[in-house]
Amino acid sequence: MDIESTLAALSALSQSTRLEIFRLLVRHEPDGLPAGDVARHLAMPQNTISAHLATLARAGLLTSQRHSRLIVYRASLSRLRELMLFLVKDCCAGSPELCAPLIATLSSCCPSPQAYS
Repeated sequence: MDIESTLAALSALSQSTRLEIFRLLVRHEPDGLPAGDVARHLAMPQNTISAHLATLARAGLLTSQRHSRLIVYRASLSRLRELMLFLVKDCCAGSPELCAPLIATLSSCCPSPQAYS
């Protein structure tokens, strides 16, 4: 990720409704949600949600796939990973003990795939 794409992603997430949408879609991975369901979850008009979905998609934070008449939106977890890695790439000037609490917190919310076996 470069500075421009990082700024685009952070800018898209810097608005409260878009941040809520993104967090909602992260919670609904891997299935995603149709735009109408996103609007219902957030109690907002669908046309308002559609504008926010478009902004998040342009920033690369969402993907969409048409299923018949529905468009299902999913959070781009790979883009989220890239963003998080970009933000902490040079963490703590090479002192891993300073980054350990951050890594532990992130690890606890995202169990490894082996945990599901």
